Amino acid sequence: MSQVRPVVETGYENLLLVRLLVESRLPSIRKSSVAEGLTVEDILENWSKKKPVIMEEWDENRDALIDLFGKVRDEWMDNDLATWIGANRFYPGVPDALKFSSSTIYIVTTKQVLLIQSPEFEMKTKAKEKKKEGRFADALLRELAGVTIPPERIYGLGTGPKVKVLKQLQLRPEHQGMKLHFVEDRLATLKNVIKEPELDGWNLYLGDWGYNTQKEREEAANISRIQLLQLSDFSKKLK
Repeated sequence: MSQVRPVVETGYENLLLVRLLVESRLPSIRKSSVAEGLTVEDILENWSKKKPVIMEEWDENRDALIDLFGKVRDEWMDNDLATWIGANRFYPGVPDALKFSSSTIYIVTTKQVLLIQSPEFEMKTKAKEKKKEGRFADALLRELAGVTIPPERIYGLGTGPKVKVLKQLQLRPEHQGMKLHFVEDRLATLKNVIKEPELDGWNLYLGDWGYNTQKEREEAANISRIQLLQLSDFSKKLK
């Protein structure tokens, strides 16, 4: 699952991937035509084609899966917040980088990201999605990183796609004249930013420690707007 995780764009897809992987190993329960002979490389290369096939064969509904994914998570947090927090972790060095950063921090959970902006560096790392996204990020930051973010700096699901949030942030009066840096682990998202002329002023980085593949990192290395960023360099820059 950790190997195929880079294909996930929305949380509910984790459910589909786990089931598909199980069916690939257990023919007796197999209901998908794409499970036989399935490989990690096949999923990484063809997930966009396989997903609609298994959704139809399993008679699943996207909105229903999104609701289920969120419902289980909400109930877990409501009933046992400590174990939910314990199941999460920050990448090594990030908590200290957050604690000692002089940055103004914005959290954007529209597509499972955490965004941090400052005059020197702006970073993105993992957070959660859906209805209580501010609560997820706040709980993780407070309990795991020892950081408190004001609620007015938390952008939720209804604020739109990442490119829209970046446009909003760069227009803030207090950000005028600053160099803006955007760190992302999904190459597709960075490509979407590049397509927007309004965002030409952003410095773009692909975090090589996140959910991306070697092939994507090689592709990013050939895109002039994108710089590959290692976790150690990321933490140093944020500090």
